Amino acid sequence: MSDIKAFLQPPVMDETEKVIVSKRFKGADGKAAPFVIRVIDQETNDRLIKQATKHTKANGQVLQELDNVKYGKLLIAACVVEPNFKDSELCAYYKTMDPLDVPGRMLSSGEYKRLVQAINRLNGFTASDEEYAELEEEAKN
Repeated sequence: MSDIKAFLQPPVMDETEKVIVSKRFKGADGKAAPFVIRVIDQETNDRLIKQATKHTKANGQVLQELDNVKYGKLLIAACVVEPNFKDSELCAYYKTMDPLDVPGRMLSSGEYKRLVQAINRLNGFTASDEEYAELEEEAKN
């Protein structure tokens, strides 16, 4: 039987990481300004999935389909702490009132991809087979 105390851990959403997605964004010191991203818990992820799911009727049945683009935007908004995409000055600069549109207008395709990859890595969405094998081995010992 396992020790229940092993599972009494602080919420994962306190974990953050600074990532550089572009050298274009520079702080007052002239150095690349990092994006601060955070981990989200599964409960939050479930809410994002629910928000991004479209419901349509076909032949009398309700069909559910995940809008991957909307989910991606929601995930970025939930995970990026800095910059604050809801900031009115940032939204005005990128000519949108919708904070979900700011990253797409702010970042090049490559920068956007680097941000998404960092978010996926931090949240454990992209663990390699090797990493899973290490976790399994550690759990066995």
